[in-house]
Amino acid sequence: MAKPSGGGGGGGGLLDLEHHFAFYGAYHSNAVNVFIHTLFVWPIFLTALLLLHLAAPSAHAAAAGAAVYGAFYLLLDRRAGALAALLCFLCWAASAALAARLGFSAGWKVVLVAQLFCWTMQFIGHGVFEKRAPALLDNLVQAFLMAPFFVLLEALHKFVGYEPYPGFHAKVQKLIDEARKEWEDKKAKKMT
Repeated sequence: MAKPSGGGGGGGGLLDLEHHFAFYGAYHSNAVNVFIHTLFVWPIFLTALLLLHLAAPSAHAAAAGAAVYGAFYLLLDRRAGALAALLCFLCWAASAALAARLGFSAGWKVVLVAQLFCWTMQFIGHGVFEKRAPALLDNLVQAFLMAPFFVLLEALHKFVGYEPYPGFHAKVQKLIDEARKEWEDKKAKKMT
């Protein structure tokens, strides 16, 4: 099997794409919930950058945030990470343009409405369709950091069959199935 183009294959470290994807995927197995996340995760990222443009004490906070996300995605997987880094840059550029155009007075209202709407949709996805609490309740940092990359990898796999390396999705699906079974077993024990 080809070595993952990111930092590893299964060790659970910071650059272990399988581990990150399996963790996030265990909370996102319902197709409707995944679709909802695909629609609303990147707008959350963009408007978070907009908020940084409007309110951060450093003029470069949004650029730094986008750069950290983009660099992390590049380290996880060079090919999909390059696309994710480009999307991070485009979100930064769009948020900078919006901040300049809207100013603080209108800009924070756009952030508030977009964030509330997008988060509400995601919680509906989890409550109504997934029937499981979001990943952010178990690992806030991992959930926030991986969400944009997860939905991008899901879309790339669905529409063009992309895998970071051959067998990635089959291996990760096995890990997801194991994690979901463990969760379902714990849930069943609580009910008895």
